[in-house]
Amino acid sequence: MPVLQSYIAGQWFGKTESKALISAINGTTVAHTHQEEINFREAVAYARNTGVRNMLALDFQQRAAILKALAAYIQERKRELYAISHHTGCTKADSWIDIDGGFGTLFTYASTGRKELPSGNVAHEGPVTQLGKDNHFNGTHILVPRRGVSVHINAFNFPIWGMLEKFAPAFLAGMPCIFKPATATSYLTEAAVRVINDSGLLPEGALQLVIGGAGDLLDHLEEQDFVTFTGSANTALILKSHPNIMAKSIPFNAEADSLNSAIMAPDVSPEDEEFEIFAKEVVKEMTAKAGQKCTAIRRILVPAEHLDALANTLKSRLANIVVGDPHEEGVRMGALSSRDQLRDVNHAIEQLLETSECVFGRDGSFKPVGQGAENGAFITPHLLINRNPLNDGGAHDIEAFGPVATLMPYSGIDEALTIAAKGKGSLVTTLTTKDPAIAAEMIPILAAQHGRLQILDAQASKESTGHGSPLPMLKHGGPGRAGGGEELGGIRAVHHYLQRTAIQGSPSMLAAVTKEYVRGAKVIETDVHPFRRHFDDLQVGESLLTHRRTVTEADIVNFGCLSGDHFYMHFDDIAAKETQFGQRIAHGYFVLSAAAGLFVYPGEGPVLANYGLDTLRFITPVLVGDTIRARLTCKRKIDQGRTSPDGHPQGVVMWDVAVTNQHDELVASYDILTLVAKRQ
Repeated sequence: MPVLQSYIAGQWFGKTESKALISAINGTTVAHTHQEEINFREAVAYARNTGVRNMLALDFQQRAAILKALAAYIQERKRELYAISHHTGCTKADSWIDIDGGFGTLFTYASTGRKELPSGNVAHEGPVTQLGKDNHFNGTHILVPRRGVSVHINAFNFPIWGMLEKFAPAFLAGMPCIFKPATATSYLTEAAVRVINDSGLLPEGALQLVIGGAGDLLDHLEEQDFVTFTGSANTALILKSHPNIMAKSIPFNAEADSLNSAIMAPDVSPEDEEFEIFAKEVVKEMTAKAGQKCTAIRRILVPAEHLDALANTLKSRLANIVVGDPHEEGVRMGALSSRDQLRDVNHAIEQLLETSECVFGRDGSFKPVGQGAENGAFITPHLLINRNPLNDGGAHDIEAFGPVATLMPYSGIDEALTIAAKGKGSLVTTLTTKDPAIAAEMIPILAAQHGRLQILDAQASKESTGHGSPLPMLKHGGPGRAGGGEELGGIRAVHHYLQRTAIQGSPSMLAAVTKEYVRGAKVIETDVHPFRRHFDDLQVGESLLTHRRTVTEADIVNFGCLSGDHFYMHFDDIAAKETQFGQRIAHGYFVLSAAAGLFVYPGEGPVLANYGLDTLRFITPVLVGDTIRARLTCKRKIDQGRTSPDGHPQGVVMWDVAVTNQHDELVASYDILTLVAKRQ
């Protein structure tokens, strides 16, 4: 069998057999770890020097483009990963979650980076705050790469997704990564890293892989570094308490054990469609990945009067689940990841039975399907009932990390909320209800102890991604027992790996640092209209101050007739006099249109399309007889590597628009987004 290798300092390392890694399907040896010890001082130094230098030679947009290309490369080669994933006990659907979910996360973060991050390696997190009376001294925030190393210590249940969901935001943020996967399934992670390296897409030093123990890795980290961990709460506590982590205040993000709940609200009865939806969701979460998901449902809260009905429905559904080698026809649930995991789950079940009774899974008739399956890590689903869930302990403290869940009857909403809270902080809970009022009552209370909440009804079920599916655009993590961390969450996850810093100075200085025009900064005025500049030639700060236009009563009447907007503030003298303005005012959208008429260059040019308008505010009312003008300024340029459908290159330009009246008072303020052609 092959000896797995670590990928350290740009080289594959290790050739002497050590620990045998066993197939969860039939007990055969899949691979061995290596005996050779890793020089972690060298690994960290390589990441900090070679990795950081090469990562920061690219900007946010370029790294986003690499993520997209890498996702496509892995997608094209996923079949070889599926074949290996089978040995971790996965069905095809389970492997889809791990493998397709992994490169799907890369695609999502590539898109997030392209849309929400600038060119360069400084992200401006506005708004700018005026700190001086005359706008000579301002303050704002920037986000910059930490120039450190991100270390990721992962669990066994998602060898690929668990790596890539951490890699994507860290890579976007410019941090080289050192991954330490769980040993039991590290053969699949190693295969994925080989695919990634074969792509040739990553800059040198961006990714290292540790097979086996982490040794003294954490001893070599510095203040600029970052550590993430997924696994048990006990191990998270040990790592978080590491003397070097604590002494240097190294950021540590944990995603730990979570005793997640599914709550059937009091308004749902066995006659309702939601009852079957709830039962289906519970069974899916018990059996997907053989229950080895940090988001799996562990506690099932049901109105006491419906306990027996739900128990019978779940038992009927579970009885149809065929367990065994996923290659065998009809198999719907695979194995636990290892024999060690099987031992741990059986031990946890025995502990749970001290406070609960087993109603499915303990009759001794279980036999997995498949040749050699008796040597695998198979277990039948187990459904328990705790008839006194207001008591502490039991399923409120013990997690059997497999296809095991405990029914808990409750009486009334307050009691359900009390029982759910005994999980001491969870990743996710699903509330199934037909009544929006119940959701409005329960969700804010549940939210205090959960990272994510799903509200499930007949409508949502048609498109729901499921209780146990973390999505890259939404937060993944939870308070308390769940670790207190945050992973995923779109751009929020990238921000975790960046350093947020407040900066203060004149508008011109802030503009120079942020590469973004700040009002009050020096502008660039030329004889060429900014809309006649190609993307390549346009400078941030290039500006046009328009001629003036006096607003007449005819303008207001004509705009109202054209738009159909006959709001009384624009047409009723008597009513308008009774308002805070004391007279009729112009439509805000007329001001917008009039400003466009002042600054738009009418001829053909490189500006191709206006595709958005942000931060619009109407500040001061425009009265009949007021004279307005506009200042159009190039605020930000973002080179996303876009091309038009016919192949012409283009970039994104954000323009700052300030509309003022004859007293130089700001009457309207907004940003316009345009596509601008590059020179051929």
